Amino acid sequence: MKSISEETPDTLSGIAREVTLCRACPRLVLWREQVAVEKRAAYRDEEYWGRPVPGFGDPHARLLIVGLAPGAHGANRTGRMFTGDRSGDWLYAALYRAGFASRSEATSRTDGLELRDAFITAALRCAPPGNQPRPEEREQCRHFLDRELTLLLPELRCIVALGQYAYDHVLRILRDREWPVPSPKPHFRHGLEIGLGATLTMLTSYHPSQQNTFTGKLTRDAFDAVWRRAAACVYGTNRGA
Repeated sequence: MKSISEETPDTLSGIAREVTLCRACPRLVLWREQVAVEKRAAYRDEEYWGRPVPGFGDPHARLLIVGLAPGAHGANRTGRMFTGDRSGDWLYAALYRAGFASRSEATSRTDGLELRDAFITAALRCAPPGNQPRPEEREQCRHFLDRELTLLLPELRCIVALGQYAYDHVLRILRDREWPVPSPKPHFRHGLEIGLGATLTMLTSYHPSQQNTFTGKLTRDAFDAVWRRAAACVYGTNRGA
């Protein structure tokens, strides 16, 4: 039996539907569903999403933002990337200041937030135990991002990788596509900028996790600087913060 992607041309909405139905990784299926049943005390009255989380944003985006995976009590609860946890609080506030988001807070799939010229996705679509996916789980999930890139690349001007995992994953996919990726690969650091051909730039940021923001490893000013540079790549000028 042919898959949806084999029968019809890919669309972002079609890929999103496939993502939400995926059960390819038994360990991740078990974990995401266990978390959705046991819940965190603060959310005990809420119904958790408990499924893989699709990408979210403008289908004609010129900015692509790639994270590691849904948070166990964030996107795994709300069903939207970077929504409902501290990482998302940081990210959407920064995107709002830079002009890429319609509001600074992300609380649910129905909160009215819209992305402008930006699309958010992740290397993995299920919350992994301890935020530590296995290599085989990464490879099982890889085709979703690969196919999103196929649709978005014609208009993309900038990719922002949040953390080293996302950075390595995106470059691996682009290299396999024979995209002009620098060799040797530059070492990951916050604020790294890489040219990927004539029209595409990759920027890197420390992930806005509590571990990084609470310790001061990632500051608001350093985070905003990445999004100002992203705006410059997309629009040719700085906007927002």
